[in-house]
Amino acid sequence: MIRNYLKIAWRNIVSNKVYSVINIFGLAAGMAVALLIGLWVINEFSYDKFLPNYTQLYQVELNFTSQHDGEHTQTAMAIPLADVLRKEVTGIKRVAETDWVGMQWRDLMVGDKKLYLPGGAAHPDFLKMFQYPFKLGNVNSALTDPYSIVLTEETAKALFGDANPMGKYIRLDNQNNLKVTGVLKDLPKNSTLQFSFLTPFSFKEQTEGWMKNARTTWTNNSFNCYLELEPGVTYAQIEPKILNLVYQHSPQMRPGKPKVVLHAVKYWHLYDEFKNGKEAGGYIDYVRMFSIIGVLVLIIACINFMNLSTARSEKRAREVGVRKAIGSQRKDLIYQFLIESILITFISFLVAIILTQLALPAFNLLTGDFISIPYGNPLFWLVMVLYVLITGLLAGSRPAFYLSSFNPVKVLKGTIQVGKAAALPRKVLVVLQFSCSIALIISTVIIYQQLQYAKSRPAGYSADRLMSTDLSGDLNTHYDALKNDLLASGAVESVAMSSSPVTTIYSHTSLDKWPGKNAGDESVDIATIYVSDTYFKTVGMDLIDGHDFSSDYNADTLNVIVNEATIKRIGLKDPINQMITWNDRAKPVRIIGVVKDAVMGSPFSPVAPAIFAHSRTGNEVIYRLAANVNTHTAIDKISKIFNTYNPAYPYLYQFTDAEYNRKFSLELLVGKLAGVFAGLAIFISCLGLFGLAAYIAEQRTKEIGIRKVLGASIAQVWLLLSFDFILLVTISCIIASPIALYFLHNWLQKYDYRITIGPGVFILSGIVALAVTIITISFQAIKAAIANPIKSLRSE
Repeated sequence: MIRNYLKIAWRNIVSNKVYSVINIFGLAAGMAVALLIGLWVINEFSYDKFLPNYTQLYQVELNFTSQHDGEHTQTAMAIPLADVLRKEVTGIKRVAETDWVGMQWRDLMVGDKKLYLPGGAAHPDFLKMFQYPFKLGNVNSALTDPYSIVLTEETAKALFGDANPMGKYIRLDNQNNLKVTGVLKDLPKNSTLQFSFLTPFSFKEQTEGWMKNARTTWTNNSFNCYLELEPGVTYAQIEPKILNLVYQHSPQMRPGKPKVVLHAVKYWHLYDEFKNGKEAGGYIDYVRMFSIIGVLVLIIACINFMNLSTARSEKRAREVGVRKAIGSQRKDLIYQFLIESILITFISFLVAIILTQLALPAFNLLTGDFISIPYGNPLFWLVMVLYVLITGLLAGSRPAFYLSSFNPVKVLKGTIQVGKAAALPRKVLVVLQFSCSIALIISTVIIYQQLQYAKSRPAGYSADRLMSTDLSGDLNTHYDALKNDLLASGAVESVAMSSSPVTTIYSHTSLDKWPGKNAGDESVDIATIYVSDTYFKTVGMDLIDGHDFSSDYNADTLNVIVNEATIKRIGLKDPINQMITWNDRAKPVRIIGVVKDAVMGSPFSPVAPAIFAHSRTGNEVIYRLAANVNTHTAIDKISKIFNTYNPAYPYLYQFTDAEYNRKFSLELLVGKLAGVFAGLAIFISCLGLFGLAAYIAEQRTKEIGIRKVLGASIAQVWLLLSFDFILLVTISCIIASPIALYFLHNWLQKYDYRITIGPGVFILSGIVALAVTIITISFQAIKAAIANPIKSLRSE
């Protein structure tokens, strides 16, 4: 029986080649989009799930309450908290304090090989908690010796080639020799933490002077902390034990009402945004958005199948009548049409696999992921079988039940009605699919407008030809000579030093006292940047009041410059020469200047208060290339100068404009993906529209012939065939606009710096949809309009 069903289904596919091709490619495009998004979504949900104990792993975070900003969450904490968690709280299996793993760039040198790589310092229990598999060495001894280092497989190969690195030494930052005590297999791409090496936290404490009192200082929130709960213990059980630990142990921290909270590893990647001290979404919002888009595109493709199948009901009505007359039951016909649908879906799936494979390289390049089709995974094929069956049943359900319901007597007498009543469901489906497509177009335009709005926001500095390099190794001690040689080279017109890049703020502190502060006012969290006297000139920030730092550092040790946001926040009317106290300093400092606000944090948020202090040391050297020098020539000259003063380190640099543009990477990715999928949705919708237009033109061939004989013009015939479709798409525009407005308005609320949605985007999207519709159906309409009426009427 099944064989017979398949044979009949195949004959119907072959005998209606045009409609079969439209059905197959329309459905294949929808399935390819759904499959591509599905693979991406699975990859996003897989982050950190490879860790055997990921359900018990957490990062320790702090919630602070501010009168001005409400409750906010930070990952930075003080080391004493780790010791208290380790010693005083039952239910915790392990605790590991670390620095900023994956963000600490260090120089690793073996012989003449030198690499500048991201790593970190971690307590020995870190690798027992995060069970990254070892290739060489073991977890119990890897980080016990302070002067040891654990490498990833890729790093070990880059430094030692194919030789066994165990027991060999690496020169770190050209200052200390560390023995290799372990080699980890390369971290999976779906690991949130990415690093090239790890050193013991005890090494950091022994070799970095500023760490001397860190283990007993509760106000030094410069570290991260991770913990693992005992098996069977839940966060709900631990929460009351840890919530007030900082408040109880540190009187200095009490004004901020600190609360200790835990962020589960399984939520790191997708839930990275917090509001009022609680998880408030993040990347998960975009994963959900594209999941919905994938489903919508697949539904649009299925609607095409339904419409084309039911539209051709007259062609198969007699087949249904004859089969019922000779004894076929309705269920037999339902099975026949569903199997035909599943066969078309299976062929579409094979095409979809090819389309997905062809699209993956470009998709991975766009998203920065490494997604592939898991051909060797049996579970994947099981899911795909279900995917084909569900899609086939979804696409074929209406045609199967609709066609099998025909009355054989009426069909064979030719009295079956396929007029308005039969066309109404088809029109509803067309409106549904175009509403989805138009909503996607509107979304793409809004996302693009929001991105351009933020990009066009004045940055407050000039990023053109501005570069920065880490002040690593010997560069700090030779800064003056480095600066002079850079200026003398003619390749650089200005040089400065800073504690952080122009596009990032590394440090925050508290502004404790200022003129006019009320007794009940709390301290202000303020960004802190230490700079040289040429900083503002080099980066192009404008002073709007007061004056710059002098070249004499000693003259400015108690002077600071603040930005406009600081003045606005504390309400100073005449800030110059006013005295303020910050960072719990014994002596107040004097404001000597006010600099224009600059976007150093998120380009979608208001500029935060910032204070600039004069310093002779820093983390970054910032320099601007001379306007009349070729960039490649300039970099060649500059690299030689850096290598002269810092031979143990490779010369690495960043362009400020490129770093600034990276702030838009997520929105840019979302915009591009939304645009691609919106285009595909419109393409699939128009493919079905093309098929429907062709069928209706074929169905009304004699009517068109009579109208032409009676004097109808080509334009009138075109309008006759096009009007219904144009009306349906217009209705779709009306339906899609408020729905898109609702969801996009909510999406924009996550940005403080955002556009206002105007009517223009809906008008533009409607015009685009109508234009595409008219172009799609015009081919068939004009073809029918210019056909010779004699040929269409000859059979009468």
